[in-house]
Amino acid sequence: MPIRIQIGRGGKRRLSARILANQLVILTLTGAIGFVLFAFAQRAEIDRVYEGRALDIARTTAAEPRIRQAMAHGGGDGIVQTVAERIRKASGASYVVVIDLRGIRHSHPDPALIGEPVGDPIVVLDGRPHVGSDQGATGRSANGKAPLYGPTGMLVGEVSAGIPERDVLGELWRELPTFGLYAAIAVALGSTAAFLLARRLKRSTFGLELEEIAGLLQDREAMLHGIREGVIAFDPGGRITVVNDEARNLLGLGTALGSSLEEVLPDGRLRRALDGTLTGTDLSVLTDDHCLVVNRMPVTLHGRELGAVVTVRDRTELIGLLRELDSVRGLTDALRAQQHEFTNRMHTVAGLLDIGDHDAAYEYAVESAGADQALTESVRERIGNTLLVGLIVAKTTVAAERGVRMVLSDDSALGEDPPHLRRLLTIVGNLLDNAIDAAAGGPPPAGGREVGLSLVEVVDQVMVRVTDSGPGIPQGAAESIFEDGWSTRPDRGTARRGLGLALVHRLAQRHGGTITVSEGPGAVFTVVLPLPDATPVPRDAQLTTAAPTGGDRG
Repeated sequence: MPIRIQIGRGGKRRLSARILANQLVILTLTGAIGFVLFAFAQRAEIDRVYEGRALDIARTTAAEPRIRQAMAHGGGDGIVQTVAERIRKASGASYVVVIDLRGIRHSHPDPALIGEPVGDPIVVLDGRPHVGSDQGATGRSANGKAPLYGPTGMLVGEVSAGIPERDVLGELWRELPTFGLYAAIAVALGSTAAFLLARRLKRSTFGLELEEIAGLLQDREAMLHGIREGVIAFDPGGRITVVNDEARNLLGLGTALGSSLEEVLPDGRLRRALDGTLTGTDLSVLTDDHCLVVNRMPVTLHGRELGAVVTVRDRTELIGLLRELDSVRGLTDALRAQQHEFTNRMHTVAGLLDIGDHDAAYEYAVESAGADQALTESVRERIGNTLLVGLIVAKTTVAAERGVRMVLSDDSALGEDPPHLRRLLTIVGNLLDNAIDAAAGGPPPAGGREVGLSLVEVVDQVMVRVTDSGPGIPQGAAESIFEDGWSTRPDRGTARRGLGLALVHRLAQRHGGTITVSEGPGAVFTVVLPLPDATPVPRDAQLTTAAPTGGDRG
């Protein structure tokens, strides 16, 4: 069943509330700073506008014909003051001052200053207008100065006009409420966005506080790298988000974070077990070095899929012990059968002795003792290695108990020290186990239940062929029979089925061999191993597999 995450809530002040409060403070401060900066910028803009207006008033005054005529003849008799004051009052300026080239005033709102020199030098001698702010007799004003030309076009003076500072500030204060409204709207929108962001962060962190998140991270790292099981986590897109050291060791993963399984593992049962293509619990997977048990569990929170967690356990030693125990049980059953057979023979001999037929008892005892010895000697004639002889004799006894006759072919020939001895023991043992199971499992054929074995060593290779009288390999199972975990029969005893043919397949693959399955009734497995090489074949080497038909295997 899926893993469901339950998140506890703690802390008096939530992470989302802290984020929201901080964002509101930041928004308020930035809004206030922006408002002040905007007010200064707007003040500068209004100053420029009013300075332009003051310059327009000065230009208008400088263009007045009567003023030009009067200033050309020395200033006239109050004409300049009269016209300048009229213009000042009509325009709302704080002053309109006409100055000759010597700096003497010829008009001013304060008549007492007429005829007095100004404190600043004449700036229009270059023939260009000038603007700015100044502190005059009427207070601080936005100022504009324009050159004054006589009727003949000769420069005769300067006209200076000013608009009082209070008018500039009044205009600014009239506009500031609008600016404040815009700033308030911006802060409100920012606050709304901050609130939504805080809610999103709250959902993303499952309501955990910063201290809890840090604690969970520390606990996770300690747990992941401290346990003896491999752990891999995937996001909803199938990319690896967590992998601990044990998983890297068991699966041979390098830097896998952020990668998909297709990028770090070749296609095969292992990858299909990890990505969820294979379903079920305690999936057995063989690698070149380990026998693994894989479990994959989807992870959900409030009905939302968060990905999956896969645990990988190393069961290499356990599976080996279980298979060894199962083999021991098989041998025990064989010995028990031999004991029963021996007991029956002893009863027969005792009966013959009781009736006084000593010659018949002697002949029967000699014949019975020579039967088992004949089996061993017949195997020794073809197989020189004692380990393989013992394995074949034991399997023959187990097969006989299950009603199956095992035959060693006449062409079998193997020396005392054959190449690939350890691999041959594994291959022959697993193939014979499967063949005996297949032959004993179905109805007996016309010729009886039989398993054939052929072991041939030639100059450059060793060939193992095992045949059985069973129903054969199921149709269409050619691509599956050598996968770990594949079997048509239930588990027997303590040993898990589906590992025997996978072990044979991997042994042949690692050492450059081939394994083929014939067509027709019954199954014929043929394994060919070349002479041992200093360098094993790469793990991704391909094997040759013929198309199979019918049968049970595991």
